[in-house]
Amino acid sequence: MRRSQMIIAFAASTALALTGCGRDDGNGTTDGDGDGAPATGEAVTTEGVSGELEVWAMGAEGEKLPELVADFEEENPDITVNVTPVPWDSAHDKFVNSITAGTTPDVAMVGTTWMGEFAGMDALDPTPGSIDTSKFFEGAQETTVVDGTSYGVPWYVETRLVYYRTDIAEEAGQTEVPQDQDGFKEMAAAMKEKGGADWGISLQPGQTGSWQTVMPFAWSRGAEIATEDGYTFDTPEMVAAVDYYGSFFAEEIANPNPPEGQTEADFVSGAVPMFISGPWMMSIVEDFAANEGDDAFGDKYDVTPVPSADGAESSSFIGGSNLAVFSNTEQRDAAWALVDWLTQPETQVTWYDLTSALPSVQSAWEDEALTSDDKLAKFGTALQTAQAPPSFPSWEQVAEAFDGEIEKVAKEGLSGQEAMQAAQSQADSIGTGQ
Repeated sequence: MRRSQMIIAFAASTALALTGCGRDDGNGTTDGDGDGAPATGEAVTTEGVSGELEVWAMGAEGEKLPELVADFEEENPDITVNVTPVPWDSAHDKFVNSITAGTTPDVAMVGTTWMGEFAGMDALDPTPGSIDTSKFFEGAQETTVVDGTSYGVPWYVETRLVYYRTDIAEEAGQTEVPQDQDGFKEMAAAMKEKGGADWGISLQPGQTGSWQTVMPFAWSRGAEIATEDGYTFDTPEMVAAVDYYGSFFAEEIANPNPPEGQTEADFVSGAVPMFISGPWMMSIVEDFAANEGDDAFGDKYDVTPVPSADGAESSSFIGGSNLAVFSNTEQRDAAWALVDWLTQPETQVTWYDLTSALPSVQSAWEDEALTSDDKLAKFGTALQTAQAPPSFPSWEQVAEAFDGEIEKVAKEGLSGQEAMQAAQSQADSIGTGQ
């Protein structure tokens, strides 16, 4: 999850994104345009509408959203917006229970990996063809597409890069970070052997969410974990990626049993001079260093893309949250009017000022408020090629099985072939949930 205290900014150039137009199929949705564009729903009127909206949002978004939507209500005096903050740890079950009971809100912040599940329950309204989806980062927009239809829009985004200590890298004889995976591992080993670190890099040894760290290495080898028909974990590319990931533990470059909550402490002390995370960690490590008396720590580290292999393009994980309208809303026009307003570039910049949430709208990054930090321009570049997991309703369950196999790789020395065969077998048993 993105941390609200992050201080982040980057300039990103425009990347191609999916469009949301097509031909009416007579059932309230439109077919794709023949070039892979997702189907969309009936158009809405976003001006001159009225109604009372119930909105759910999690974390800092739920706390800050009332302040933002006050401006929307001022611009749309016939619409009232009631925001209910929902704790992240209970949000998923609250949504599922409300879907079952028919008591869903009109609009909600929805985690990207929940989209397939909720759409599979017929709970989400297809994105209207009149909503411009071409303004979003492509990878973010793809998180809204389930079985060929878009359900919602990206609200904010994040991606992951490698953090590394430049001073320790220099001590290890590394003046530049290798962009190939073999060279990258050699650098991590050198930072331990020559740079005085306890471990060369911190990698998650399985357990919940480890796929978010493993998959960037796999995508950066050209691997895919799913087709339209199902999961594909047992491919040569995935096996090679998992073997590569496991080699960091087998060769004692990464700790298979790292202590919890030590990432920033170990990074600042130099005990573990590399880790993979999102842009929120910049403020966290710098604040920790300042508390330790090092106000200039920002000059001692940098970020770099996940290394690639086999001629593939570097590709990281794209996360964040989407905005969705629930299908049982009685205020469809007003609901989508709010969603459209929340994803206007100027609104996204205001939201960034309030919460530090990274805008999903590409043009928002051209604002002066988001162009002050050259270091974070690398996150903007990464967003243009970042990928998300498949939007199958069963993804959360399959991801749990995948994480379990990665833990065996890291802690028991299981081979990539064995792990991915087991993951594939479990995924086949679970199915896509479609």
